[in-house]
Amino acid sequence: MNTLPPIIQPFLLRDNEKAFLDKHGYVSLGKILDEAQLKTVRDRIQALLETEGKNAGAELLDSPHIRHPKEEGADRLADLVNKGEVFDIFYTHPRVLAGVAHVLGQQLKLSSLNYRAAIPSRGHQKLHADWHKTVAPDKYQVCNTIWLLDDFTKDNGATRLVPGTHRSGILPQEELADPWATHPDEIIIEAPAGTVVIFNSHTWHGGTNNHTDTPRRSIHSYFCRREQPQQVNQQRYIRPETYQRLSDDARRILAVNQP
Repeated sequence: MNTLPPIIQPFLLRDNEKAFLDKHGYVSLGKILDEAQLKTVRDRIQALLETEGKNAGAELLDSPHIRHPKEEGADRLADLVNKGEVFDIFYTHPRVLAGVAHVLGQQLKLSSLNYRAAIPSRGHQKLHADWHKTVAPDKYQVCNTIWLLDDFTKDNGATRLVPGTHRSGILPQEELADPWATHPDEIIIEAPAGTVVIFNSHTWHGGTNNHTDTPRRSIHSYFCRREQPQQVNQQRYIRPETYQRLSDDARRILAVNQP
C-alpha cells in the first residue's frame, strides 16, 4: 500500500534539480531559512549545548550504525525532533522532502535529526559513504540533507563531496589509498547560511578542517528507506508532548505511533 504522506510532493523539485542530483549526487535548494529563523535555531542550539554539556549527542550511543558517536573534532546534538518545535521544519519542509523522495522513492522515513559543528582547528573526516555496500541506482538506501547555520567556506570546515561517486559501484575504502587525503575530484560546499543541500548519502563525502576561530554549524536531517532501521529510534525517544504537537504527516515521516 502506498503510504506516501501528502506533504511529499515530488513535483516541487524542478527537472533541472532532479537531473543535477541524479548526475552529481547532490543539489543545492538555495536559501530556505531566513535570518529570523536562523537566529531562533542558533539560540536554541546554544541553549541545548549549555544544558546538555558533556552528555550532548548521547542518544547516538544507542545507534548500532555509528562507531564513534562522540566525534572529537565536532560538537554534536542528537534527537532534535524532541527538543523544540523550531526543529520541525528540518524534516517536514516540502521541497526538501521532494528531493529526498527523488533519491529514496516515496517510502521514506527520518533516520535522525542531528546537529554537527566543526570546531576550530578540527572537523576533518575521511571520505566515506553512509551505506556499507554499493547499490543499484534504483535501490539507494540513505539520503542526507545539510542545513547550513553558518556560511560554508573552504576555510571553516565545509563538507566535501566527490560528485558522481554514488554511481561508481565502488566504496571509498576499496579505492582510496588514503581516504583522509584531498581527492582530485572533490568539491567543497560553499554557500550562505540558510541554504539546504541534499546529497545522496552513497556519494563519497566528509567534513574538512575548520581553519577559523569559530565553530561551523549545521543540522543534518538524515533519511532512509522505510524498511531500514533508523539511526536514532524515533519510536523509542518520542515524547508525548512531541507526538501531540505533530501533524499526521510528520508522525508518518518519523514512523512513530502514540507513545
